Amino acid sequence: MEYIYGVLLLHSAGKEVNEENLKKVLEAAGIEVDEARVKSLVSALKGVDIDEVLKQAAVPAAPAAAPAAAPAEEKVEEKKEEEKKEEEEEEAAAGLAALFG
Repeated sequence: MEYIYGVLLLHSAGKEVNEENLKKVLEAAGIEVDEARVKSLVSALKGVDIDEVLKQAAVPAAPAAAPAAAPAEEKVEEKKEEEKKEEEEEEAAAGLAALFG
C-alpha cells in the first residue's frame, strides 16, 4: 500500500510519477524499497489518468453512505414495536390476573 500512497503523494504534489521520485518518497518515509515493485507500479501507471481514476473511485462511495441511515431507523422502529408488544403482554397478564385474583 505504501507504494500506492507514494504515487498519490507525488501526484498530489504535482510531481512526475517515475521510479526515481517514487524511490525518494519511499526512502524518506523509511521504507525499504523493492526495485521490482517500483518498476512494475510505475510501468503499470503509464498512460493512466490518476485524476480520472480518483473521480471514478469516489463516485460509488457517496451512494453507499445513504443506505447506512436506514438500519438505524429500522432499529428505532423495532425497539418501539418490542416495547409496544411488551406493554400489550403486561396488560393481558393484568387482565388475566383480575379473573383469578
